[in-house]
Amino acid sequence: MSENKSGSMIVTGVIGEDVHIVGIRILEYALGEAGFRVTPLGSQVSQKEFIDAALETNADAIMVSSLSGHAEALVPGFREKCVEAGIDNILIYLGGYLLVGEMNWKDVESKFSKLGIDRVYPPGVSPTRVIEDLKADISSGRKNG
Repeated sequence: MSENKSGSMIVTGVIGEDVHIVGIRILEYALGEAGFRVTPLGSQVSQKEFIDAALETNADAIMVSSLSGHAEALVPGFREKCVEAGIDNILIYLGGYLLVGEMNWKDVESKFSKLGIDRVYPPGVSPTRVIEDLKADISSGRKNG
C-alpha cells in the first residue's frame, strides 16, 4: 500500500445493534498505516452519530460495517440524512454480512448503491482493495451519483 499524502479523514464504525468490531478494527489499522486519519466510533453506532462525527471532523468518507445481516433495515435514509446535514458529497462505504440469507452479490451491491452507498464490500474484503478504492475515489473527486 502506498502512503496517503493527503491525510484524508475517515469515520468508521459498526451500525445499529451490531457489536462485531474485529473487521472494522483491522480496516482502521490498515487505513492508519496508509496515512489516513481515522475517527473510530466503535460498535452500535447510529446514522446520526456517523453524520455528527463526519461533520465534526470534516471527514472525506464514512465507512460503515454491518455483520448482523440487518443493513437493509439500518442503511436506508443515510444518504438523505447526509444531504440534509450539508455533507451530500461525502463518500459512504458499506461492508460485511449485509443481509440475512443468501443473495447474489451483484444484487446486494445494486440494492445498496440505489440507497446512495458509494462502494459495497462483501465479508472478508481485503483492506488493500478498500484503501485503493478510497484513494482513487478521493483523488478523482468521485462522489455518489
